[in-house]
Amino acid sequence: MEGYLAVGAVVLAGVLLVTAAMAARRLVAPRAADAAGRTTYESGVDPVGSGWAQSQVRYLSFAFLYVVFAVDAVYLFPWALVLRDTRLGVASLVEVVVFVGVLLLGLVHAGRRGLLRWEPR
Repeated sequence: MEGYLAVGAVVLAGVLLVTAAMAARRLVAPRAADAAGRTTYESGVDPVGSGWAQSQVRYLSFAFLYVVFAVDAVYLFPWALVLRDTRLGVASLVEVVVFVGVLLLGLVHAGRRGLLRWEPR
């Protein structure tokens, strides 16, 4: 039961911290915004035009590649740090091989779509 008690304490502490932060914001934050506070603000530049801008889809491809490599790093670095532990066994190795296989599948998909070619403009 000690494990459940620790998890419950952490959840309770999280709920209390979020509640305290929301109460502090309500006490400190200004209530009514003036006209300048309600305007759109983008990187220090006043908004001009209708707000409709056409963006290029290739940025979505870069985001896809970033996710593939970031997820790879997030999961493989901690696994590599505990790799010397003999209790991990073959199951851990199989799990990582499956994980890397899924990542390689995403990388192959990106390569087939031509996302890995560098074409300077």
